[in-house]
Amino acid sequence: MLALGGVLVLHAALPGPAGAAGNPAERRALQGLRLRYGSARQAGLLESHLEGVADEARRFLGPSPEHPYYAGAVVLAGRGRTIALHRAMGEAVRYADYDGRTDRVREFPAAERIAMTEDTVFDLASLTKLFTSILAVQQMERGQLELEAPVRRYLPEFTGGGKEVITVRQLLTHTSGLRSWAPFYKESTREGRLRLLWSVRPQETPGTVYRYSDLNLITLQLLLEQITDRTLDVLLHDEITAPLGMQRTRYNPPLSWRRVTAATEVQRPPWSGLDRGLVWGEVHDENAYALGGVAGHAGVFGTAWDLAVLARALLDGGVYAGRRILRPASVELLFTDYNTAFPGDDHGLGFELYQHWYMGAMATPHSAGHTGFTGTSLVLDPSTDSFLVLLGNSVHPVRTWRAGSAPRVAVGNRFARAVPVRTRHGGAAWFSGIQPGASGTLTLPPLTPATAAARLRCAVWWDTVPGEGALHLEASADGEHWEPLPFSTVRSTGGAPEQWPRGSVSGWSGRTWHRLEAPLTAAWSGREVRLRLRHTATGRYVGRGIYVDIVRVSEPARLLFAEDRPADAPRLEAIGWTRSTD
Repeated sequence: MLALGGVLVLHAALPGPAGAAGNPAERRALQGLRLRYGSARQAGLLESHLEGVADEARRFLGPSPEHPYYAGAVVLAGRGRTIALHRAMGEAVRYADYDGRTDRVREFPAAERIAMTEDTVFDLASLTKLFTSILAVQQMERGQLELEAPVRRYLPEFTGGGKEVITVRQLLTHTSGLRSWAPFYKESTREGRLRLLWSVRPQETPGTVYRYSDLNLITLQLLLEQITDRTLDVLLHDEITAPLGMQRTRYNPPLSWRRVTAATEVQRPPWSGLDRGLVWGEVHDENAYALGGVAGHAGVFGTAWDLAVLARALLDGGVYAGRRILRPASVELLFTDYNTAFPGDDHGLGFELYQHWYMGAMATPHSAGHTGFTGTSLVLDPSTDSFLVLLGNSVHPVRTWRAGSAPRVAVGNRFARAVPVRTRHGGAAWFSGIQPGASGTLTLPPLTPATAAARLRCAVWWDTVPGEGALHLEASADGEHWEPLPFSTVRSTGGAPEQWPRGSVSGWSGRTWHRLEAPLTAAWSGREVRLRLRHTATGRYVGRGIYVDIVRVSEPARLLFAEDRPADAPRLEAIGWTRSTD
């Protein structure tokens, strides 16, 4: 099912019976097992770091750096079927008005404010795109939609200026070449809004550029409604939320939900396209509002618990509590990178992949998720069977009070630390930490190999941002001038060795330990040499870090250095590394 440039024939890849279960997780899900609350230990998580997830989220209730990032938030974290953290903090409704000229707010009296709770409903904003994408993949399963088909096959009006070659896949992966958005809210009728969409022309040749665009998912909405003869809100209910029991997820929540819904923005020009005052209980996005609250790109409301149910269903191959919404092969399409031609913009069908800018250290080549403009995010990591939900009302009172994704990165980093890394012997290993901009060295004492057969060996585990973090192995004759020492690694689970001729390794090691071996060669025979392992993290974001365990240097006749030998352990000089059992 490698759809990396050719045509994907979906039906050939899908299993036959819809109820077939291929792995133990799917079998357990089909048996009706549900999410449950439990301890960090029950989830296989480290309690201290898990508590730190809530601490990090709470920190952004204060100046970030000047205004609070959000008035309140709900954070939920789990692994397997255990939700080990579910916390609410701050306020769901705090601000009554905002004056853009003075950057001042009018707050509700204390008695009228509404505290955030674990069950608070949020405007999920662009997390809506995930639901729309799942609905599209369901139609592919049923033979009603082809991934590589031109959109105009289903929407004949979708032509002109090169639009006729845009495919369904390009809508789902944001490679259509369409611009980011269009002001639908300026049109007073549905006909006028449709004319605006039909008139849009690609800005670049479809398939040649990645550009995140709401228009892609609005188009996909119209396509789905055309081929199913059902509106998107009905599709959402019938095909996803009702089967999964997501009772607090829907478009256009009723008025009775208002008191349990987080408020969003005080909308007035010029920062908003509409003058609506405080938006509370209605969709925040101006275009979704103009489209009647039901749109492919925004408009879904939901809770942290319901998003956890969706996460669990996807991690279990498309099934939850015995109810299947997707086949396992279809779920793989959500987690498969179709954008290999656009490095850094990894994208499955609807789901973003490997994005450190909001996933933090949870990002791996297989991690999937999305963010929402109102302050929402969801991250799923199949490599650790874990999921993280952060919902904040960060546009309350106004979108200009926040920028970037600092809370998402902070909670993602801390939750990644909560998933332990264990050595094979169960003891501690050297850990680089996950501090951006940090570096450190592990330096061995001076050694003098007698032969050209000397080798440095150790166990290593790494997860860094590619190109922005690395493990280096270096050698020096004087301790001042260092040169790279080439090495090879092989997975502890077996396989062919990988060569690292530049003496450094970066990226993701597959969440498994590797055996590292570096020959010292004849150049060092009979000479004093110093060896060191160095870690660097040069960018804004970090991965889960680097571990080094049991460093040894030997030659056929003798053991020159062994970290696990009592006499040698104190001779290893550590700067910027710590001993860690996790």
